[in-house]
Amino acid sequence: MFFYCFLCIIPERFENAICILYFLHIFNGVTTMSAATDIPLTRKQRVVFEYLENNQEIFRDNPPSLDQLCDHLGLKSRGSLHKHIHALINEGLIEPINGLHRGIRLTKAENDPVNSDAGGELPLVGKIAAGIPLEAIEDAELIGVPEQLQTNNQCFVLEVQGDSMIDAGILEGDHVVIEKRSNAQDGDIVVALIDGSDATLKTIEQRQDQVTLHPANSTMMPFTYHPEQVQIQGVLVGQMRSYL
Repeated sequence: MFFYCFLCIIPERFENAICILYFLHIFNGVTTMSAATDIPLTRKQRVVFEYLENNQEIFRDNPPSLDQLCDHLGLKSRGSLHKHIHALINEGLIEPINGLHRGIRLTKAENDPVNSDAGGELPLVGKIAAGIPLEAIEDAELIGVPEQLQTNNQCFVLEVQGDSMIDAGILEGDHVVIEKRSNAQDGDIVVALIDGSDATLKTIEQRQDQVTLHPANSTMMPFTYHPEQVQIQGVLVGQMRSYL
């Protein structure tokens, strides 16, 4: 019997991080969760979602208009429909097309049942230092990542080396899921490229004349750089750990 622990980390401040743990029991396959079934929906919201889900093939090229949805739900006004639509958009189950003017559709994750249930593969591009910066490695292979730990944007995976982030629950050997982007907010845990060659995983604090990279280890001191020395490669959005 084997267990994997999947952690989704949402950093708010560099001294604080919220960890949501997903424990998946691995035994002759993977137990997964469907986003739509786990999110509490009202009856009307579920009717809208199931209408889209059950007519995916029809709506793939011709998404339904708001008038069509009103007719299906028996609503006389778009006002109440808008409330249900925006609730589903906020839950990440559907998305508007051209600001609702051209209708709505399921999000990519919900529109692809295979991908939604089993997740997909992301490039494992190398090892990242949770300690003193080490030479960046980009030797990509693919690794399976649950859908819950990915975003709708481009993501990649790095293996953690070092112990500078242990107080944030990030241990050596963990795999971190990184959303690729070049900007971050203070308090985000980022992959930072230092002087164009050394990559490190730290919590970022940005000022006009300096960038500070904070470890999450009480025995270590922060690193401070000139802004031009630091290039943000991505922001931590998920974490995976094997207990094998």
